[in-house]
Amino acid sequence: MRVVLQRSKRASVTVGGGITGSINSGYVLLVGITHEDTEKDADYLAGKIAQLRLFEDEEGKMNRSILDNGGEILSISQFTLYGDVKKGRRPSFISAARPETAEPLWQAFNEALRSHGLVVETGIFGAMMDVQLVNDGPVTILVESK
Repeated sequence: MRVVLQRSKRASVTVGGGITGSINSGYVLLVGITHEDTEKDADYLAGKIAQLRLFEDEEGKMNRSILDNGGEILSISQFTLYGDVKKGRRPSFISAARPETAEPLWQAFNEALRSHGLVVETGIFGAMMDVQLVNDGPVTILVESK
């Protein structure tokens, strides 16, 4: 699994003109799933993300986790994270897991985040989504399970 984590001041995702998920301070997670990923990967990443210290403490150092900060998560499935552009001009998505594999793993990942006590809002799997966010910092981190 591959997650692009963006610390945000606020964010939302809209599908078909309606907001499906919205958060205040927290993380926007773009979540990519490949063929070899399992629930073990989902659990590992959820624990890692819950404990990452990406929020400033009183001295301005990144010493606080999203749990310490009371932040929320907006999780968005993003198969294009496994797009390969090494050859040609059009990406190949052969490394991205098929929807019947990816969707249950994305849902398991979201539930694993919730099991850590996090509020998790989501987009809609497979939908065309409009994502709005105010990036905080900016802080953008790539987190992978392998």
